[in-house]
Amino acid sequence: METGTGERALLLGVNLHDGEDFERSMEELFHLAEACNMVPVGQVVQNLPKLHQALYMGKGKLLEVKEYLETEEMDVLIFDRSLTPTQLRNLQNLLDCPILDRTTLILEIFAVRAKTREAKLQVEYARLQYVLPRLTGMHKALSRQGGGSGLANKGAGEKKLELDRRRIEKRMSELRKALERIAEERKTQRKRRQGSGVLRVALVGYTNAGKSTLMNRMLDQYTRDASKKVLEKDMLFATLDTTVRRICTGPGQEFLLSDTVGFIHQLPADLIKAFRSTLEEAKEADLLLHVLDYSDESYRKQKEVTEETLRDLGAGDIPMIHVYNKADRCMEAGQLPAVREDRIYMSAKTGAGILELVEMIRQKTAGYGN
Repeated sequence: METGTGERALLLGVNLHDGEDFERSMEELFHLAEACNMVPVGQVVQNLPKLHQALYMGKGKLLEVKEYLETEEMDVLIFDRSLTPTQLRNLQNLLDCPILDRTTLILEIFAVRAKTREAKLQVEYARLQYVLPRLTGMHKALSRQGGGSGLANKGAGEKKLELDRRRIEKRMSELRKALERIAEERKTQRKRRQGSGVLRVALVGYTNAGKSTLMNRMLDQYTRDASKKVLEKDMLFATLDTTVRRICTGPGQEFLLSDTVGFIHQLPADLIKAFRSTLEEAKEADLLLHVLDYSDESYRKQKEVTEETLRDLGAGDIPMIHVYNKADRCMEAGQLPAVREDRIYMSAKTGAGILELVEMIRQKTAGYGN
């Protein structure tokens, strides 16, 4: 299971047999850890009818983990779901090892990947919002590599916790004001684009489905301007910042294409709220291109997660084309592209289907602005 160098992580999960694809969830946790430059060296799983209210897992299983930690060097323990403040505190006391949960892990990845000022502020706000009620149990995890959010220094007495609490609340207030100003600026930019009468198309979908690759292939096809390209990498959450590019496919035929942050199963609610102004690009679009990784056996579940998140954002009724990307991995080259009503099976990487997708966009938005 071990690959590469970095902090050694032990993954811990509880299978509730509640209809969730537990194995897939643990596999995703593995890749999230890798995306955070950690080395998952093993996992501990337990079948339970419900989560242990105080400890998340059964105490017997956790004592086995404690014994394991006495013989195996481990830098961090990662739990597959969000932990309550009580669970985190109790686990920290019992296991005496830095602990992260799925939410904290995603927040750490976002903190590393955020590039623009807005994304950095949004991530910092979401992290602080999550940390605040969990301060007591998170000090060890935050200080694991010298500071996390810069909040965990030496000692962890009551006075320090109160001081941290005040510092966090003050910083959150500053961040809220800064984000409100940026949200207003973004709103003004969107109104300006709306006023231009140009069609707005947004790429949405699960993380690593190929949205950025699709945008770059569009740019290759219609602009030939390499400076306009976006980061394209085969990893979870490679793109956090919304990018808007003008695509001109012919005389009088152009649209604005937005690349948005990818969704994921159990995406922290606080993070969705923090990125709301960024995700407004999807909400304000005239057409959504829902990009799916057709080669991933979990693509149906990922489709559900994305559509549920879009509904939560108020973007559930916007016209949509389903782009089944990476189809070259599971279909013969001669079968691509394949168009079926509002679905297209294609490969953004090879470019197979770009022209057909543009034609679908044209047909789907015929009469726009009239």
